[in-house]
Amino acid sequence: MGALDGILAVAVEQAVAAPYCTSRLADAGARVIKIERPEGDFAREYDHVAHGESAYFVWLNRGKESIVLDLKTEAPLLLAMIAKADVYVQNLAPGAAERAGIGSAALRERYPRLIACDISGYGEDGPYRDMKAYDLLVQSETGLATITGAPERPGRVGVSVADIACGMYAHAGILQALLERERTGKGSGLAVSLFDSIADWMTVPLLHQDYGGKAPERVGLNHPSIAPYGAFPLADGAEVVISIQNEREWAIFCAEILGEAGLVSHPRFCTNRARVANRAELDETIQGVFSTMTRAQAASALRQARIAFGFLNSVADLSAHPQLRRTTVSTQTGPVESVAPPVRWKDRDFTARPIPAIDEHGAALRREFAP
Repeated sequence: MGALDGILAVAVEQAVAAPYCTSRLADAGARVIKIERPEGDFAREYDHVAHGESAYFVWLNRGKESIVLDLKTEAPLLLAMIAKADVYVQNLAPGAAERAGIGSAALRERYPRLIACDISGYGEDGPYRDMKAYDLLVQSETGLATITGAPERPGRVGVSVADIACGMYAHAGILQALLERERTGKGSGLAVSLFDSIADWMTVPLLHQDYGGKAPERVGLNHPSIAPYGAFPLADGAEVVISIQNEREWAIFCAEILGEAGLVSHPRFCTNRARVANRAELDETIQGVFSTMTRAQAASALRQARIAFGFLNSVADLSAHPQLRRTTVSTQTGPVESVAPPVRWKDRDFTARPIPAIDEHGAALRREFAP
């Protein structure tokens, strides 16, 4: 039994943001009924890498029940489900839910205990309300892409961070609303957008722009305001990543890794601000040391000195990483070894529930919720 055992969530969802939110509800024990269009959630067709299943769909839909509904002709069945639901999540285009008769405001008036969460690209009002919002577009519109990548060119964060951030905020908001309902007996209406989610993540660069007159520059794996900080090639082709956060660590790094304790008082390196201003010279000095070390030697030396470090790993390296926790998820075409949920409950084990085939639970749900 999970923390949300007994909670029913009905989700008119597709793609990533809303399914991310409801997948975490399902992981916590909630019953999640996923409403799909006749052709299915289009995320089912993003790829076919996991035994023929979409990697995205496998990741975001474990433990749900799937039913295909035509919202134009089967609205009464959907309303019968929502009437018994604790949570309603939808990420249709702005205005589409209202046109289909399943708008959150009307549903909350009809069902006062319902927690209704609307997920959108840019929010329910404002000049961008009706703009289509895919992850790359939101990364671009919020300025995230302009501070990501190497100096010569902006870059996209390599995973769907706008969708993920939005799904996480929606999940947190729903949990908050459930707690509030325990005290008041009343449901809540929530609205979360991809744009607002990444705008929140962009607060520090935005404050630099608004109050410092300049946003952080793109510096690749370096840090715009900390040095030394970044990746350095090693003798065997690996790259070590270091992050020196304070003067104490800098002194230890100079003495025990670089073998030059005097650098601590050098005018060009004696403060973090000086090191940032003279980053090229500093990096050249550090590179001269690391270029003589293998990955194993660098790891041993840095561990012994208690310097923060990591390695620039590939996704293949992640797959074999000794710290990676996995969970087995059943699909229609075979088991998939996926990543285990980040939150670990120390008094219980997590068992992933299966990925639903399209309309797998349609017949049973029609019988259960027949209006």
